[in-house]
Amino acid sequence: MSTAAPVDPTPRPAQQAPAPAPERTSARPVWVMAVFAALALLLFGGFGPAGSSSFALSGGGAAVELPDLPLPGRPTGWLVGLLCVALVVVVELARRAGRPAPRWTVPAFALLWVVGFLVWVVAGQRISLVGLLGGGLVLAVPLVFGALSGVVSERAGVVNIAIEGQLLAGAFLSAVVASATQNAWLGLVAAPLAGVLVGLLLAIFAIRYLVDQIIVGVVLNVLVLGLTNYLFSTVLSADRALNTPPGLGPVAVPLLSDIPVLGPVLFNQSVIVYLMYAAVVAVHVALFRTRWGLRVRAVGEHPRAADTVGINVNRTRFVNVLIAGALAGLGGAMLTLGASLAFGQNMSAGKGYIALAAMIFGRYSPKGALAAALLFGLATNLQDILSSISTPVPSQFLLMAPYLATVLAVAGLVGRVRAPAADGQPYVKQ
Repeated sequence: MSTAAPVDPTPRPAQQAPAPAPERTSARPVWVMAVFAALALLLFGGFGPAGSSSFALSGGGAAVELPDLPLPGRPTGWLVGLLCVALVVVVELARRAGRPAPRWTVPAFALLWVVGFLVWVVAGQRISLVGLLGGGLVLAVPLVFGALSGVVSERAGVVNIAIEGQLLAGAFLSAVVASATQNAWLGLVAAPLAGVLVGLLLAIFAIRYLVDQIIVGVVLNVLVLGLTNYLFSTVLSADRALNTPPGLGPVAVPLLSDIPVLGPVLFNQSVIVYLMYAAVVAVHVALFRTRWGLRVRAVGEHPRAADTVGINVNRTRFVNVLIAGALAGLGGAMLTLGASLAFGQNMSAGKGYIALAAMIFGRYSPKGALAAALLFGLATNLQDILSSISTPVPSQFLLMAPYLATVLAVAGLVGRVRAPAADGQPYVKQ
């Protein structure tokens, strides 16, 4: 007689693993924002100016004349401070819920702080808002191209520290070619070629010979700086006709340039600015909406897995480094042809490194890099404008403003940013 227990025919539901607890994001951005919100309340509200700041909304020759915008100092300061505190609360609530903060919070916080600072520092005086925004956009163009160069290269897994050298090489060759031919368009074509040459050296040493990518980038920056300094002091100084490039003047887009305030800022610019708009859209679509972009991101995240499905990892990286060099070289043309300036020694002046910071601040995305570069460009132009009027801020602090904004943005506000998993790692096929 069998003693086995009868089997229950009713199926039992499978035991499910308990849901993992939500992981809290870093508290560092919250603390940084809280400190700046407190500063805004104290500086702009508590010790804000009693008078008003006036902002001109129309430039010379505007199609639609708008009256000036007066902003009372202390009430505006209190409003800006309270809105900053509200954004800190939004970010902290998202952190406590284990969710990333909404993407718009940090740019909105930075914009509010800029407005509060402007009202505080321009108290009792008048500046042109159109000039401030337009100048900031122009100064941001090399940074945008440099940041896009970093995005394209590092999404494929190659660290591109050589952006500084590529900007400088593009500025040099565009000035020389445009001066020799007296044709700014030929100079514009030559600029990306100079960036590609620097990118070619980076690709050969970093991908073919597996040299440390950061060291190669730094060496290339020093090499281009020394080479352009030598050519400037010998060739260009001996024949000044080779350093008188014709500029690319502003081109107004019909109808759009007549829009009040933003029209002259966005649609009455040099051709290089319009190329920047197209480059941001093209890089974004190519990286996130095409098969090519999917392969590039796969190579940057997991090159061995990409290799197993037939993607040539090193060839993909090689091509991307060359494209990145062309983008950075085109940004260098803005320093000479876009600004109608002759080439000068070290005229990139660290813009390549700020572009790298913009790339990180923008979380390795074209749209984020654009926003970050515009913020840095605005900070630089603000320094120039405030230097020409009487402000309570010391001139030494104004000179530090763009670099201070860079450090604060990258170290504090941006929080934790994840680079592509294989960024900086050479790949050897086995």
